[in-house]
Formats: sequence, structure tokens, C-alpha cells
Amino acid sequence: MVFIWDFDIKKLRKTEEGRRIILQRQIDYGVDKYEKIDLAEVKKNWDKLHWTPRRKKLFQLLIWGK
Repeated sequence: MVFIWDFDIKKLRKTEEGRRIILQRQIDYGVDKYEKIDLAEVKKNWDKLHWTPRRKKLFQLLIWGK
């Protein structure tokens, strides 16, 4: 489970923007041992996520091989 200390995670899952916040937190802070980041969600929200330049290059390499 992603660690979100300043939001109610049950409410976040109900909206598109909330799911994007959860995804951003997963990318920024990582996930638990048995949890994975959904690749389809990353691709779908690629332009809406906040990326540092190095992290964006790394994820482009990992996802698309560019």
C-alpha cells in the first residue's frame, strides 16, 4: 500500500485526479514489496505526471526503450 499521510486514500481512489495522486506518490516514494506500479496507468497519465528530468529519462528508457 502506498504511504499517503495527508489524504484519505479511500476517497482518492474514487476520482481520476485522486488515482493520479496515488500514482505520483508511488513513483516518487516507491511501493511495498509485493505491490507494483501499473504500467498502463503510467502511460495513460504520462503528460500529467510531474517528472524530474532524470527520472523522466529513466522511465522513458524503461518503458519505451528510448
